[in-house]
Amino acid sequence: MEHYNMKLTLKVWKQKNSNTPGNFETYHVSDISSEMSFLEMFDVLNEQLITEGKDPIAFDHDCREGICGMCSMYINGRAHGPWTKNTVCQLHMRAFKDGETIVVEPWRAAAFPVIKDLMVDRSAFDRIIQAGGFISVNTGNAVDANSLPVDKKDADTAFDAAACIGCGACVAACKNSSAMLFVSAKVSQLALLPQGQPERETRVLNMVTQMDKEGFGNCTNTYACEAECPKGISVANIARMNREYLKAGLKSEAK
Repeated sequence: MEHYNMKLTLKVWKQKNSNTPGNFETYHVSDISSEMSFLEMFDVLNEQLITEGKDPIAFDHDCREGICGMCSMYINGRAHGPWTKNTVCQLHMRAFKDGETIVVEPWRAAAFPVIKDLMVDRSAFDRIIQAGGFISVNTGNAVDANSLPVDKKDADTAFDAAACIGCGACVAACKNSSAMLFVSAKVSQLALLPQGQPERETRVLNMVTQMDKEGFGNCTNTYACEAECPKGISVANIARMNREYLKAGLKSEAK
């Protein structure tokens, strides 16, 4: 693949905290390799800003391997940038052209308040997971791997749902800031497995209740969440969660 260097104009959202109004700042970078990742380009920019005695841009990152979900950036109007099924750390600068202007923003959702610049507080996701509680398992010696048979179709579907990294791209992409794809992935993961059955009904009721408390919007089936999810989580999980929620609610009322 041909390697080349480029000059870029960056319009980056700068905001001191969630209580302070923010604005776009314009930056210029040069000698950016087409083989750099987007985050490496930001590293270069921040080194430049620090050298100039300016405040570097705050952004989240950790593993830089596409599995931690922290590198949440809205790039040129798309969550995680122009490539599909990837995170920002997996996005490379060859996705852009020399001389291009790139607009970078944080996730936009009331449930994800800005911490600083491009960093948002996604602890709402943690509280939703915590609301799901625990699973009941027998303690003692480890059981044989095949002691709890699982249908292969269910196992594969549960594994696909478990691939969710909780990055929040689904919320950022949704016009309603809905968290339904995230929550449904977490609900489906355990609802399809034997280990998740004892708390199956209370889990979905508690997680959906917590989701609503956090202020996420409703799902209107635009499928933007699935389109921008870096792991390709299917909206079929949302339909499954709705069924789980309805059944659990009916059983709860009957008690």
